[in-house]
Amino acid sequence: MTMHPILRLIAGTMVLISLLLTYFIHENFVWSTVFIAINLIQSSFTLWCPMITFLKRLGIKE
Repeated sequence: MTMHPILRLIAGTMVLISLLLTYFIHENFVWSTVFIAINLIQSSFTLWCPMITFLKRLGIKE
């Protein structure tokens, strides 16, 4: 897999995990979903995503 499919997989997985935690553990876990959404929105405007930086350091190809 290349960079962008991995990025979408990580984002989708994190949203699902945070929603499951919100439902089963505590409603304040919804803030992690909000954080993920804000990060996705800012990355669409700035073209910079912290996860891409991390994946590049791991050696994932674009």
